[in-house]
Amino acid sequence: MYKGFYGLNDSPFSIAPNPAFLFLSARHREALAHLTYGLGENGGFVLLTGEVGTGKTTVSRTLLSQLPADTDVAFILNPALTELELLATLCDELKIQYDEPPTLKQLTDKISAYLLANHQAGRKTLMVIDEAQHLKADVLEQLRLLTNLETDTRKLLQVILIGQPELQALLRRQELRQLAQRITARYHLLPLGPSDVAAYVSHRLHIAGRSQPLFKASAIKALHKASGGVPRVINLICERALMGGYAAQRPMLGAREVEQAAAEVLDRPQVSRRPWGWWAATAASALLGFTLVQASWSTPPPVPQRSVAQIQLADLPGDELQAMQALFFHRGLPVPAEQPCQYAQSQQLACLHGDASWQQLLQWDRPAVIGLLDEKNHRRYAALLGHRDGRWLLQMGEQQFWLDQDAFLHRFNGRYTLLWQPPQGLPALIGPNAPLTQIQWLENRLAPLQNRRPRLMQGFDLALDQAVREFQQSQGLRTDGLAGRQTLEWLSFLGRQEGPRLSETVNKPARLGTDIGPEAGSIGGRD
Repeated sequence: MYKGFYGLNDSPFSIAPNPAFLFLSARHREALAHLTYGLGENGGFVLLTGEVGTGKTTVSRTLLSQLPADTDVAFILNPALTELELLATLCDELKIQYDEPPTLKQLTDKISAYLLANHQAGRKTLMVIDEAQHLKADVLEQLRLLTNLETDTRKLLQVILIGQPELQALLRRQELRQLAQRITARYHLLPLGPSDVAAYVSHRLHIAGRSQPLFKASAIKALHKASGGVPRVINLICERALMGGYAAQRPMLGAREVEQAAAEVLDRPQVSRRPWGWWAATAASALLGFTLVQASWSTPPPVPQRSVAQIQLADLPGDELQAMQALFFHRGLPVPAEQPCQYAQSQQLACLHGDASWQQLLQWDRPAVIGLLDEKNHRRYAALLGHRDGRWLLQMGEQQFWLDQDAFLHRFNGRYTLLWQPPQGLPALIGPNAPLTQIQWLENRLAPLQNRRPRLMQGFDLALDQAVREFQQSQGLRTDGLAGRQTLEWLSFLGRQEGPRLSETVNKPARLGTDIGPEAGSIGGRD
């Protein structure tokens, strides 16, 4: 409909996975390099995670297209299977014949024989599982047992697990620790940054036949903000903006067209662009304090201050989104209405998720969203905002309160989410073959965290290998002595000084309408 008007030969923003429109951002290329490295190491498992729509399928398809011709691939799209069903599906993909009805032993024997024969014929076997966050723990364990088949130099079956961030949490479970130790490469794919969004849009328009710009700079900025940098959402918004621009006969598309398209596609209220709107918001913020924040949270009026005996975690809002909103507000940032980790991208921030001890929380000294168990043993979320004299300042909904050490240890379930500003230009890996400048950078970052003076490095020696291992073990990372992406991110995170600290003096009024000082609203003891 709009192709002729805009000089296009094809629809540039179709969400169908057309290889002709393949665009690999710096992050996609880094993910691809990481996975390729992992497979080249002859390891058993390679892990790729990312939020919905960030391009995991793009990376995996590109990786598969670059595999050598001597590789047999089994691609499994529906992993919600039992152990028996998964092995049967693997046999079907590799065209391995088996008797009906099959048994677990029969399928395992058939697959083992196939892998040995394939290896003897000089061929490799790769299994790719998409949406792997849906795999059951016992199925993952069966996969691990399947990868036990190996020669002196290589695994006979390699597995790529692709999934959403929940897959990372799944692999941290105690019963899967042996599988987690076999992951030779892992990468978490983040959404596109502002410059990548501009390049992505330009690339797709060029492939579709238009070499001249179509989206103004203001439109690209609005597009990044509305989409959070997620390619699939970018496509949806751009497609709708083209239709709207054609209907209005606009030769160039600006921020207004993008915002209107985003409001329609994402079912959100359209952003008001009237000049008085900004002044009204500013005045309201100054006069009414937290009224605008309360409106964006869509929560009831502030919870009245209650005495120590009256406060129970089960009585407070324990929603993860509200806890993330409190974390943004504590940093002095605009409060997101939804998808906080995607929204963080527009603020040049990213989320770090994982499991930690209370000692690690103190070491990091950063506000975070943490998981708690209430009096009914239900999972809840709170914003951890401060620590002083052995007590922890938490916020749940509108209520801030202090939790003493004993009660905190009893309630904290180990889960956390942090906001941080990721550095630009981190390498994918610093190991023995890395440039000397990178090796020296690694030593300079490790030394102060380990309370020692940095050494002048001549290469990646055994002392540095041991220092990396000690750091990885202290942070609950995979201990391999190589500074991969996750290790480098944690080194950068712990070395940065921006943002508020838990140890800062907490004497400000409680946020979001509730004024509770350090001595009031405390919760102590066990139930």
